[in-house]
Amino acid sequence: MANIASQIKRNRQNERARLRNQASRSLMKTMARKALEAAESGDAEAAGEALREAQRSIDTAASKGVLHANTAARRKSRLERRVASLLG
Repeated sequence: MANIASQIKRNRQNERARLRNQASRSLMKTMARKALEAAESGDAEAAGEALREAQRSIDTAASKGVLHANTAARRKSRLERRVASLLG
């Protein structure tokens, strides 16, 4: 355990940031899974809407620093390709 006040505060800040980042990553993965499930069901309209929601959550994570910008772009690209291939 830290004895220095600034480090104690920093530990509190890091824990809050970790929980925020964890929630953002979890939402991102959930949205991507929903998009893939909608594409597997064959409903193009629902898959398109779910894909937009997933891309929005990825962009939000990137803008908040949870993901690197290139990582976000790569994930969006891969997700879009997978949805398109599942829809045929």
